[in-house]
Amino acid sequence: MRFLTLLLLFTFGFLHAQEEAVHSVYFDFDKSNLNEKQGEELITFIKKIDSTRIESIQIFGYTDDIGKEAYNFKLSTKRASVIQTKMIESGIKNKIIVTIEGKGRILIDDDIVENLPEKRSKNRRVDVVINLKPLPKIIIPGYYNSIQKNHIVGDHIYLDNILFERGSSKLTFKAKTELDKISKLLHKYKNLQFEIQGHVCCTPPYQKEAIDKDTRKRQLSTNRAESVFKYLVFKKIQKNRMTFKGYGNTVPLGKGTEYDRRVELLITKI
Repeated sequence: MRFLTLLLLFTFGFLHAQEEAVHSVYFDFDKSNLNEKQGEELITFIKKIDSTRIESIQIFGYTDDIGKEAYNFKLSTKRASVIQTKMIESGIKNKIIVTIEGKGRILIDDDIVENLPEKRSKNRRVDVVINLKPLPKIIIPGYYNSIQKNHIVGDHIYLDNILFERGSSKLTFKAKTELDKISKLLHKYKNLQFEIQGHVCCTPPYQKEAIDKDTRKRQLSTNRAESVFKYLVFKKIQKNRMTFKGYGNTVPLGKGTEYDRRVELLITKI
């Protein structure tokens, strides 16, 4: 899978999305001060990146779920500002820091009881997101952005416009428009059977799945796949041609977080 991710970073054309590099700085409970070691690690991380590829930098602050929402929002914003100040003091130009935002607290599922203090400690953080200019990449056989006439089993169709808002499984107008086109092709090529695969971005490594903000359940990638399934059924695609499954954050594209909030099709039978 790592080989595939690396290949996806190169094509004869250019990607429209950005690659990202992310560094997290963790804070003590109720604190926003940055120690010397944390500051050095942050600057070292940034300096290791090819400066000619840095498009912009975003800083997002978070807190754990303890305490009042207003206080946590203020604390998360302060943590983000501390990181911004450190970066500017180290010679990073302020104009490329396009976002400094406190996100407030990160809620924890009621079903999480093991290692709760550790999980909360990982939520007391600031994420520094380095947006990189795209690299050229090669086209990989078996990976398409629309339905083709002569597919084989195992082909993937990446639906570029079927992307979701963060934490949501609701289809956007743009996604429905894309699915309208896909459904016409599926009616044309009636022999194709496929799995609808849902994906998410931006969850910690120890948490493979994300919470759907509408249902409040940790099954966001499955809900995204099911949303596409239901829409295709609405467009009169036979149910027995389709299955759906959520893959959480286990299959990143390496094209940017917005492209991991996606659904794709895997051809299972022709």
